[in-house]
Amino acid sequence: LGTLAPFLRLYAQAVTVSLADCLDSGSYHGPRWRMEPGDLFIPVDSIEEEATLTCDAKGTPPPQYRWSLNGTHINLGLDRRRRLSGGNLIISSLDRQQDVGLYQCMAYNTVGAILSRRASLQFACKLQSDAVSVREGQGVVLLCGTPTSSGDLTYAWVFNEYPYFVQQDNRRFVSQQTGNLYIAKVEPSDVGNYTCVVMNSITKGKVHSSPTSLILRTDGKTQLLPKIEVNFPDNVPAAKGSTVTLECFALGNPVPEITWKRANGVPFPSKVKMKYSKAVLELPSFQQDDTGGYECVAENKMGKNTAAGRLDISVSSAKPQWIQTMKDTALAIEERLYWECRANGKPKPSYTWLKNGQPLLSEDRVHVEDGVLSVSALTLSDAGMYQCVAENKHGVIYFAAELMVLASPPDFTGNVLRALLKAKAGTTVTLECKPQAYPIASILWKKGNLPVHTNDRITLSPDGTLRLANVSKSDAGSYTCFARNRFGMSSTTGRLLVTDPTRIIQGPVDMEIIVGESIVLPCQVTSDPVLDVSFSWAFNGQLIAKGDGHFETAGDLMIRNIQLYHAGKYICVVDTDVESLSAVAVLIPGPPSPPDSVTVEEVTDSTAQLTWSPGRDNGSPITNYLIQTRTPFTVGWQRVNTVPEIIDGNTLTATVVDLNAWVEYEFRVLARNSVGVGEPSPVSVKTRTEDAVPDAAPGDVGGGGGSRSELVITWEPVPEELQNGESFGYIIAFRAFGEVSWTHVATSAPGASRYVYRNDSIAPFSPFHVKVGTYNSKGQGPFSPVVTIYSAEIEPSGMPAGVWARSVSASEIEVNWQALSFTPERVLGYEVVYWEDDTKPETMGKVRVPWNQTSVTVSGLAGNTQYFLTVSAFNTAGTGPFLPAINVTTKKPPPAQPPLNVEWTLIGSQLSLYWEPVVAMESESEVTGYQVNVNTLTTANSTAELTLPDDDDDYIIHIQTLSEGGLGPASDPIRIHQLSKLVVEGSSSSSPYNK
Repeated sequence: LGTLAPFLRLYAQAVTVSLADCLDSGSYHGPRWRMEPGDLFIPVDSIEEEATLTCDAKGTPPPQYRWSLNGTHINLGLDRRRRLSGGNLIISSLDRQQDVGLYQCMAYNTVGAILSRRASLQFACKLQSDAVSVREGQGVVLLCGTPTSSGDLTYAWVFNEYPYFVQQDNRRFVSQQTGNLYIAKVEPSDVGNYTCVVMNSITKGKVHSSPTSLILRTDGKTQLLPKIEVNFPDNVPAAKGSTVTLECFALGNPVPEITWKRANGVPFPSKVKMKYSKAVLELPSFQQDDTGGYECVAENKMGKNTAAGRLDISVSSAKPQWIQTMKDTALAIEERLYWECRANGKPKPSYTWLKNGQPLLSEDRVHVEDGVLSVSALTLSDAGMYQCVAENKHGVIYFAAELMVLASPPDFTGNVLRALLKAKAGTTVTLECKPQAYPIASILWKKGNLPVHTNDRITLSPDGTLRLANVSKSDAGSYTCFARNRFGMSSTTGRLLVTDPTRIIQGPVDMEIIVGESIVLPCQVTSDPVLDVSFSWAFNGQLIAKGDGHFETAGDLMIRNIQLYHAGKYICVVDTDVESLSAVAVLIPGPPSPPDSVTVEEVTDSTAQLTWSPGRDNGSPITNYLIQTRTPFTVGWQRVNTVPEIIDGNTLTATVVDLNAWVEYEFRVLARNSVGVGEPSPVSVKTRTEDAVPDAAPGDVGGGGGSRSELVITWEPVPEELQNGESFGYIIAFRAFGEVSWTHVATSAPGASRYVYRNDSIAPFSPFHVKVGTYNSKGQGPFSPVVTIYSAEIEPSGMPAGVWARSVSASEIEVNWQALSFTPERVLGYEVVYWEDDTKPETMGKVRVPWNQTSVTVSGLAGNTQYFLTVSAFNTAGTGPFLPAINVTTKKPPPAQPPLNVEWTLIGSQLSLYWEPVVAMESESEVTGYQVNVNTLTTANSTAELTLPDDDDDYIIHIQTLSEGGLGPASDPIRIHQLSKLVVEGSSSSSPYNK
């Protein structure tokens, strides 16, 4: 990095600024590079000329400059050949011995100093003679004298004079590897002077070689085999992802043609580019698939020549490049600085840190490690310019940042408390105390002269913000924030006024508008008298300007001569010092007014012609009319069919169709426009349609059953609105199977639904065809479809055999019998009748089962009681003869006493239970065992052991006796909390787990 002690003796002051100074437009700033010096290479014949190394930086105050050569400060006061122009170093009377080396510029001002990149100055050797003589048709190579270490360079050749550059084609090629110009076959047009131009790709600096003359000899033309003058090494290492460039050019006559191929025969991928008549092969984004042998073939009619080499992936080498840098930082005194910089590069770069151009080492408060710099407890002397330097064998890079150390007493300028702050009661008030202070100030709040104490409603944030939640009138008053640090103290005061909430006591409501009318949308509020209240109205999201059909007074909005375009969403907005409220109403255009004068004309049995007069369209033309009817038989109003089907807005008459005959109708008309359907017209006078022959037949015709020698016929009566006239009745027609003629019977009862035909000649359960028709005073209507029904049947004549019964428990008896083997009558099932004795008829009961079931359990009986039972068959005609009664006695009931004194022990998941045995009374069944209900365990003992699942569930356990009479009552329940691997004991009377 060089020794800068002479300069540092000149630069000996630290700068301290306050925050206000830092933010001032005229504040001081350290140097920043606008332009750094670049490498220079000077032709040998330029010894008498000047060389300029550029150096330019910005900063406030403007920077001054110092230069070093090979790490040694250049004392310009004692050096006659070197001088400054701005920051540029100008060297005259160039001396190859004294001026070659690495130059570095320093820019400094009162804030700090920074170092530039190091730039080399070298002299280019003159390798080409003044003139080159060549026969016409031969090839030639013109050399460019290039420095041995010259950085990133590009080459071009000037022909005769600038700016006429040599144009590369299949005959001429400028190598970017050597800088030389290659002419495959010299022609007379090539005669002239050639100058090599070398440009630094980074600094854009240029240098020109001495001109070389090309002279043409005409002492013979020869044809020559291709001779490859530009090729590539046998092994070319390339970094993965890089762009690889291979050059190949040959001399020869005729001009050789260049072709490329891969040694493995695989075609080149599309990313490969051929340039300069295929003299250059460019391979971007080099990958593993691109490795292998590459060949260049130069060929003309005299023959061909080949150059070959191999591309392989290698560990790349590269100079450092920044991937993480620092930013200018302003920190308060006593705070901690942490900066980190990182750079890529192969090999991995090493890092050093500079402060004002001087290396930094770890000591006391300063810690330097790799690319990290930290300084604790900053002082004013730490302010200045810092540079992170990353370096490897391929180069060195610098990055600069400025550190400002701030020190100032608390200052509320531009951030004082509001002199008067109004807040609505019940809200949260935030009072910010944010002085500019370095270091950070400690904060104290006072209300009046008393400190503010925090609680669940009053909180103080670390940044000094005071929050008052759910404020009330008692929170009103003067609040002062005091801020103090080591440099001083300051304060700011404001007054809090707590107001009552504002309420909208009457707001606008939704309504329909009628074109031409005027309306008022109210908006009235009650508010705290200290508040300033303002009103504004918005229509469909846009503020309403007074006038233009709208007028606003004291919050209310009046709309005069309302039109359809006034329809929309209206919002009243109430603004006060502390809040904003709003109320919304929607005005919608009105549908048409009701039609009037509905008149019924030309009534038939199924139609009625109507006429009416229109109502107002309310600004939107009527598009069509709707007609509705009501009868004594309908619920509400019904839409009806009309001719025309759609009644347009210009039509005021229509015929209602599909009406029922002999029904009294009322009609009304409704109008529709683009807004919607309006209110209905007044109801027309009641009008009855003319009568007609019935057109509806009875439904659901059926029957069957009844007594012996009867034919029972049933149907669903025709509703009154479908009877079509007076004197309505039914015609019942029937005939036995096989007969041709029908028997007709009429009934004049409109509500009749059943007819019974009796005849002793009717055999039981005989089939008949049946149909039912209608008639009225106008004539006979239609018959229903023909159905088949059966005459009444007789009771079964047989009775079951083999009846027996047994008591199952104290409340159940099982009854069994044999099915009827044969009977001429139909059997639908069996009926079991039971009773205690003949003197207790209220104890009689019966149970019926289907014909395919020969047993049943009678339940709900009394214990230890004798019951009589009998069984018979039944069908729709009734029950057949009963068997002689049998008797059976139910078992004694189970013991009424539950198990008592239940005790238990739980060891891990093993539960043991103990209880007192239950002794049955004389009138009770003997105890045969016990049932423990967890997962129903049965035992004959008065103890039980069971394993509970290994989980944390609770279990409720109770115990019941088992007997012939059934299950006895359960013991008191026991609740067990599963406690893994613990020993727990309890009882039903003392355990805390039985509740």
